Amino acid sequence: MVAIIDYGVGNLFSLLCSFSAIGEKAVATADPAVIKNADRIILPGVGAFSDAAKKLRESGTYELIIDEAQSGKPLLGICLGMQLLFEKSYEYGEHGGLGLIKGSVMPISEFIPEGLKIPHIGWNGLIFKKETPIFKYINNGDHVYFVHSYHACECDGATTAVTEYGGYLTASVQDKNVFGTQFHPEKSGDTGLKILKAFTEI
Repeated sequence: MVAIIDYGVGNLFSLLCSFSAIGEKAVATADPAVIKNADRIILPGVGAFSDAAKKLRESGTYELIIDEAQSGKPLLGICLGMQLLFEKSYEYGEHGGLGLIKGSVMPISEFIPEGLKIPHIGWNGLIFKKETPIFKYINNGDHVYFVHSYHACECDGATTAVTEYGGYLTASVQDKNVFGTQFHPEKSGDTGLKILKAFTEI
């Protein structure tokens, strides 16, 4: 069973529908007992980093997520949820994250040419950088759906894919049992469903 962390931030309905489509049981929850009993955890997220980090702490799931990830349980952060996996973000100041992956989150405006639209919204191809089990059913160049103004930096050792948008932006990461996708698998059609299916098999 997959526990989707419900802390007031995230596309819970879309994720639940996606897991239903691939025949996998998933629940949206903030219940520590349910999260501890789950086989895998997903940390969704949309909005501002600082607000989301605060809500994680207020929901009581901040330390729990760290403990469960450090125990070896597979964890997948999606979009802002991926950014929260890092040590810190520079979104409207400097804010601490979960620290499960080394690196920081910076505005994409510093990495792409002037004139390109921000946020980066739409379908972009994945450029694989390193093998990762969540991509075992998809191919290099497959397109997925992005909505973001920030991306992960200083994380080359963990980067498993990038995407090109005037420059190369971090698209996915992995450090042992901790995974992250800057894009939204639940909004990425068949390719996204294949990624979620692969995650349930880790």
